[in-house]
Amino acid sequence: MASAIIGGLLSSGIAGKNQIVATAKTEKTVASLQERFGIRATQDNREAAKQADILFLAVKPHLLAEVIAEVKDDVKDALVISIAAGKSIAAIEGLFGRELKLLRAMPNTPALIGESMSALCANSQVTEAELAQAVAIFESFGKCEVVPEGLMDAVVGVSGSSPAYVYLFLEAMADAAVADGMPRAQAYKFAAQSVLGSAKMVLETGTHPGALKDAVCSPGGTTIEAVAVLEEKGLRDAVISAQRACVRKSKEMSRA
Repeated sequence: MASAIIGGLLSSGIAGKNQIVATAKTEKTVASLQERFGIRATQDNREAAKQADILFLAVKPHLLAEVIAEVKDDVKDALVISIAAGKSIAAIEGLFGRELKLLRAMPNTPALIGESMSALCANSQVTEAELAQAVAIFESFGKCEVVPEGLMDAVVGVSGSSPAYVYLFLEAMADAAVADGMPRAQAYKFAAQSVLGSAKMVLETGTHPGALKDAVCSPGGTTIEAVAVLEEKGLRDAVISAQRACVRKSKEMSRA
């Protein structure tokens, strides 16, 4: 995810190579970042924190406390952006031991190809200008919305984790096509492009998904036969139940 953020910053022109400092745990990753992006990279988190106007905490949730303990005395007036899932603004402020300019962010893995769906929420110390700057950063590798922190668990369900649901659906579509004789690689292409095009129809037309579905379902045709089976097998209930289970897990993680 950090690589996606760096790539977005550079490709959009929001930041230049000499304005970005990245950190990594291993010399191999430091060298890779330098070679791939032409930026400065180091294994020293404190060095990066001292220089930062905007500090991204792009670490796994279980490492967040360790990293903050290392850098908190070096973070002065920086805008801090955390992408650690399940870690609330209050919890992060607690780790710093003080109030600071803090944003929580929840992007998703399509950020790697510039098609992320990200959510941001801010504490009271963040100005409107700083929030707008953060939105511009996240829109450099996809779409971004500002939401109340109370919706961040719902965001995890509907966008943070949902690429996995879509991949599962794509794989099933491709498996069916293979069963009907289509080569595997071609089946994935047909399935993926169909999902991509359908999603763009929703975004670009603003038409309700139900109306778009109805438009494909000719009377007595093939599509309505498939839709009837999907309803019989409980597709909607399965998706809703799975996504709400995801949200419950996110809430449990937030309380931990």
